Amino acid sequence: MQLFGTDGVRGIPNTPPLDVDTVVRLGRAIARVRAPGGGTVCLARDTRRSGPFLASALAAGLLGEGLKVLDLGVLPTPGCAALTRRYGAAAGIVISASHNPASDNGIKVFNAEGGKLSADEETQLERDAFSDAPPGRGAPGTVVPVPHARADYLDLLAQAAPGLRLDGLRIVVDCANGATSAAAPELFRRLGAEQTVINDAPDGTNINAGCGSEHTEAACAEVRARGADLGIVFDGDGDRVICIDERGAPVDGDRVMAILAIDMAARGHLPGMAIVCTDYSNKGLDIALAPHGIAVVRGGVGDRDVAAVMRARGCALGGEQSGHVILAELAATGDGILTALGLLDALRRRGASLRELAAVMQPLPQVLLNVDVREKVPLAELARTSHTIIEAEQSLAGRGRVYVRYSGTQRMLRVMVEGENEHRIRDLAHRIAAAAREEIEARAAHVA
Repeated sequence: MQLFGTDGVRGIPNTPPLDVDTVVRLGRAIARVRAPGGGTVCLARDTRRSGPFLASALAAGLLGEGLKVLDLGVLPTPGCAALTRRYGAAAGIVISASHNPASDNGIKVFNAEGGKLSADEETQLERDAFSDAPPGRGAPGTVVPVPHARADYLDLLAQAAPGLRLDGLRIVVDCANGATSAAAPELFRRLGAEQTVINDAPDGTNINAGCGSEHTEAACAEVRARGADLGIVFDGDGDRVICIDERGAPVDGDRVMAILAIDMAARGHLPGMAIVCTDYSNKGLDIALAPHGIAVVRGGVGDRDVAAVMRARGCALGGEQSGHVILAELAATGDGILTALGLLDALRRRGASLRELAAVMQPLPQVLLNVDVREKVPLAELARTSHTIIEAEQSLAGRGRVYVRYSGTQRMLRVMVEGENEHRIRDLAHRIAAAAREEIEARAAHVA
């Protein structure tokens, strides 16, 4: 059984691969592979109702192999990653499905440095989880609650922006009813911001429900209604952030990276004068940064691939259009709160509004469609769809891009078309989506 996708294990709790037996097996595998001589792991979760259930199953496997489990409770994913390193743990584990609906959940695993595991390391865990290796028979480990985990994480964040004060700044914070609901408002309050906080009342079922980075409408409206200076919108586990300018317009990860890259370059903090993004990032990012002598390197899809390219090239900044931004000098993985602090620091330093700084990048028209599918049929086996993609690329004649791939975490095909004429690219995107939908449905009907 393949457990890991592009961002950990995802699924429906109590069904494979998130059934009790598989999760216990994975816990034992993490213990044997990441801490073969025994040791400590950090365990955190977001606000989903199924979180304690999965945490208990995972802890059973870890404890069965004699490990000490530091229970960090509800904490943003990057908080667990950061504290794994600070506490000297062998691994960090987060129970979360990020921006997915509350009905989903997942498991993310971090190494001792707080970085995500490589594909090979995840494969090693899968092999061990389903091997015939006998379970541990020694003394079981212990669970140690860490009630100060959130305070420790906030201290690390504050240290990342020394001297930053937000007195007089009016902000709207959308916590997506997720893991940032307590942490983010506490930090911004500590820094002196005048904040309006929305979607900070998690009940186990409302995480990401019509709110957060996937649904910014409420935050945009709140910024306009309050006359706020900007909005800060997190996803359910806090590793992404989308910002809202003072007129209530979203500022995505591409524009945030453009602002940060120019600011970092001006201060001599952008080694190699390059940043790393994915194929989903808008061509406008390249155009915006070129006059500043900053190159844009495109890596794979997902923050893990972005981080790998950043390490290989020695880059300090990288990320995704979705708001998953990595500031490598400060953290090993994407952190929504940290990214927001970096942006606020740049705004204070430049003495400008978010809208003014975001204007440095003018995105090319881009259409992104998400097509729900029954199964992820290899694109090479979808003749009509492949032909439609080729036709779209030829019609753009080098003045645009077509990018089609399956989501690594959901049963969904993503169709992205970028070009100069929005009407034209929208038509091309819908043609590709329709061809894929019909071809996959026809194949499923034939099999049935």
